Amino acid sequence: MSRTQRIYEPGRKEAPIRPCDRPDCAEPGEFRAPKGRDRLDEYHWFCLDHVREYNKAWNYYAGMSQDEVEADTRRDTTWQRPTWPLGARAGGYRRYARGTTSIHDGFGYFTGDDEGETRQRRNGDARATGFHPSSPEAHAMEIMELDAPLNLTGLKARYKELVKLHHPDANGGDKLAEERLKDINEAYATLKKAIAA
Repeated sequence: MSRTQRIYEPGRKEAPIRPCDRPDCAEPGEFRAPKGRDRLDEYHWFCLDHVREYNKAWNYYAGMSQDEVEADTRRDTTWQRPTWPLGARAGGYRRYARGTTSIHDGFGYFTGDDEGETRQRRNGDARATGFHPSSPEAHAMEIMELDAPLNLTGLKARYKELVKLHHPDANGGDKLAEERLKDINEAYATLKKAIAA
């Protein structure tokens, strides 16, 4: 059986046979090849012999300087997508290191201690400030990551630091950062009101 003969399969619709794009070739053009580097979506259709010949002669980088080849290769390592330095967007490791995510950290990898010690330390700090551990003020101190004693100057400084860290503009419009900022604003208002009282 030659390359041009096809096996009959019941129910299969035969595609129209396209001739090879090489002039003076009567073989069917079954194999596609791009027309050029800037036209990768457009194809020549060749027979097997002529597509092999075309592929041997075709050079994607023909006409490019060495710097252009290097730049194109570097873009291809990231699939032609933009990249940023690690941690430059969305807060990176800083978010986890400060304990500002909803990740359960039972082993204390990000906070440096286990969950029980963290809860005990925070509850002790809340009691030292006169707040009941389950009060909104104690919860606000946890959100703001503040320790006792609590004063207005320290509260404002911590608030400014957290706003800079979690503002959506600084985190590429991240919705989690926006929600975290809302919690920080509420906690700041609660603690400011408690200090003023």
